[in-house]
Amino acid sequence: MKLKFDWFLMGMMAAVGLAWAFPRAGAPGGWLHPEIVNKIGVALIFFLNGLSLSFIAMKAGAMRWPVHVAVQATTFVIFPLAGLLLMMAPESWVSPELAIGFFFLCAVPSTVSSSVVMTAAARGNVPVAVFNATLSSVIGIFATPLLVGWRLHTEGGAMPLDKVILDLVLWLLLPLIAGQLVRPWLAEWAWNNKKPIARVDRSTILFIIYTSYCDSIMRGIWSGQGDAVIAAAVGSLVLFYGIFHVVSAIARAAGFNSADRIATIFCGSKKSIAAGVPMAQLIFAGDPRLGLILLPLMIYHPLQLLICGVLAGRWARRVDEKSGETA
Repeated sequence: MKLKFDWFLMGMMAAVGLAWAFPRAGAPGGWLHPEIVNKIGVALIFFLNGLSLSFIAMKAGAMRWPVHVAVQATTFVIFPLAGLLLMMAPESWVSPELAIGFFFLCAVPSTVSSSVVMTAAARGNVPVAVFNATLSSVIGIFATPLLVGWRLHTEGGAMPLDKVILDLVLWLLLPLIAGQLVRPWLAEWAWNNKKPIARVDRSTILFIIYTSYCDSIMRGIWSGQGDAVIAAAVGSLVLFYGIFHVVSAIARAAGFNSADRIATIFCGSKKSIAAGVPMAQLIFAGDPRLGLILLPLMIYHPLQLLICGVLAGRWARRVDEKSGETA
């Protein structure tokens, strides 16, 4: 399978590099004013998501409820349980900040665009993928802060849950609803400008990543954390393959057909950096460890795209050759 240049992945690396080179501008109080601009950016991301979501496609996949139960249970039950196991790793392997990052990764919703694209490329059930990816994003607005808040509380930490959920509703849910409300007038424009909209969406996420790392660097959080990247990479790889095999086994045990199995595997094994970064910005607002907390998600994102991209190409060829049996 030929790998395409991923400007977003390169952009993430560049954002972190710029944060190390110019941390003051993107730190709280800097001239970029991230405490204001980031929230506006979060709202813009979810407004554009709402504008792009087609409820016609959602309706087409809504009746496959066993698949939906399998995907959402994997995303918000099995993944967090795996996150708890990762948090039990010795502190010499995984620092407390990185442990929180792994649990946060496990608590965020599934991807939307890449799950649908991979499912389509592998000849899977695209309407089911659209429904599940969208449903996951909506559930995550409430489930993610509740899961993170519960975990921090059990470890003796605290999180102002009412304020966090209020912020998520204000900056995520309401813009998402607003995007849906204006779809009758702007749907055609959104369809004709998918690429520019995607660039705005991704560029906003890169800005949030940049400012998150600026804050961490200015506060000296990265001192003595040289092994964090290796730990995050190994943990992400173990997590992906563990969940991948579990969701594959669930799909087979449930007797899903080939197309539904593909949608279940791709939607159930993925985590959304597009939703995760804005959520982290609101959930961990003002926390200087945010850069470390985001690290597992930033590594898991390209890892899942690489592995699932290879699998999508392989499964598509098997469908073409055998007319159906795959996954």
